[in-house]
Amino acid sequence: MVGLKGRFGQRVRRLLRSERVIWLTTMGPDGTPQPRPVWFVWEKARGTLLIYSQPGSHKLKHLARNRRVAVHFNTDEEGAFVVVMTGTARIDRKATPANRRADYVRKYRAAIRDLDMTPASFAQAYAVPIRVRLQRARGG
Repeated sequence: MVGLKGRFGQRVRRLLRSERVIWLTTMGPDGTPQPRPVWFVWEKARGTLLIYSQPGSHKLKHLARNRRVAVHFNTDEEGAFVVVMTGTARIDRKATPANRRADYVRKYRAAIRDLDMTPASFAQAYAVPIRVRLQRARGG
């Protein structure tokens, strides 16, 4: 699990609780990093991020070949505070579906509605849970 100590760790923990989008970077088949914005919930006790994906997505194909990932937040307005975390990702078929995760639904209810979806239809469309175990964090 990633250690989040000191002032840097406090800021990272705040972002993990409050940010709505994180950038997940997987590795394409030619070795090119492939960043994409994703919705997530931070599972503090587990030291993981939980992300839901549509079946057949490129990120799932990338993860089947290489589980190493990087995640990062958007920077602050001045670009002065940057956080990059690395870890490993895995598909977790035993994870609770998105519509049954109260924290996920609470966080994204309005955004799901903006997609003309319900939490149940969202969970059907984004049926593949990905758990990212964070191992290192850097930035400042």
